[in-house]
Amino acid sequence: MSVGSDGRDRAKKSNRAAKAWRGLLFSSVLPLLLLTTFALALQAPSRRKVIIDQDAAGPGGTDMQAILALVNSPETDVLGITVLTGDDWRDEEVQHTLRLMEIIGRTDIPVVPGAVFPLVSSKEYIAKWETLYGKVLYQGAWNFARRHSIHGPYEIPPLPEGAPTTKPSTEDAAHFMVRMVHQYPHDVTIYAAGPMTDLALAIALDPHFPELTKELIVMGGGINPVSDNPEFALTPRREFNFWMDPEASHAVLHAHWPRFVLTTVDISVKTKMETALIEQIAKSGTPAAQYVAKYAEANILWDELAAAAWLDPSIITRWQKLYVDVEVDHGASYGDTHAWAPGQQPGMGESLVEVQQDLYKEKFYKEFVELMTRPTPGAHFASTKGH
Repeated sequence: MSVGSDGRDRAKKSNRAAKAWRGLLFSSVLPLLLLTTFALALQAPSRRKVIIDQDAAGPGGTDMQAILALVNSPETDVLGITVLTGDDWRDEEVQHTLRLMEIIGRTDIPVVPGAVFPLVSSKEYIAKWETLYGKVLYQGAWNFARRHSIHGPYEIPPLPEGAPTTKPSTEDAAHFMVRMVHQYPHDVTIYAAGPMTDLALAIALDPHFPELTKELIVMGGGINPVSDNPEFALTPRREFNFWMDPEASHAVLHAHWPRFVLTTVDISVKTKMETALIEQIAKSGTPAAQYVAKYAEANILWDELAAAAWLDPSIITRWQKLYVDVEVDHGASYGDTHAWAPGQQPGMGESLVEVQQDLYKEKFYKEFVELMTRPTPGAHFASTKGH
């Protein structure tokens, strides 16, 4: 059966009409789709940029668990982890941090070495100071070690979790921080849960560094903690992170931060890594959870609280604004925290700080467990060795 010329003409016309209709539909719908996609992109919350400045003792413990809380949150974009001497010496801490990033599959996050020694104080100086003013119970790397003997600043004992194969950044912490806040002005949160030396060095490099940040979140200082912990019972204002480098703490507390949030000993001692929390975490099969369960300690959740409360401020039920400083006179109160209510401060450039007073503990514990057990965002593994 053949088709006549009229039939062929009608077919051609129909085909042209269909093509024209499809072109009209495409030209109308495509801009709408693009507009919708753009609108959804604008509505999607951007991840919160953060630099973790941490004295990263390990494996496990408060320092590593705080790092995990921030890296495991789907809300964060961790630009880097800067590591300085505190609970352990810097070089050992760098190795623990690199290994943790391998275990959870986030070797893309730079681990950046920071300060080895305080600006002014030192282990040797404090030994002399103690002959006049009495013993300082906890001095971090200077007089305390876990799973190995106390050692010097550049010795690295064998790591229980295994040695990392990845390398730290060749940039130093202070330059890294300054570079990041210039790259993302007013958009970077600094989370600092160790001594303040890296921050003080960054301020010395660039006096505009503090004001270019979005905010500073600090675990440090003690005002009037209610605790039978011998470290604070008779010296409540001697908190390690502020005490180890008083001159650096003083510089940080006199800088111009857009916002300064402080988690002190006072609120931290209300928390504890209880056995029930460890058991809940151990039920998860994620690499992060298994790492925490293996190396967890029944200790106060110092740094974890500061991290979780930044992620979810509703954990904190009571706040107080105080002017805060650290004693740099080398007498008996060297390194102690001072605090004043507004109107009572000396007025010599002290920072007005948002000090956390109390917390919804059950909510904190729940969110902490979730952060320790959830799959790590962006995880990628080159191999399964050690996981």
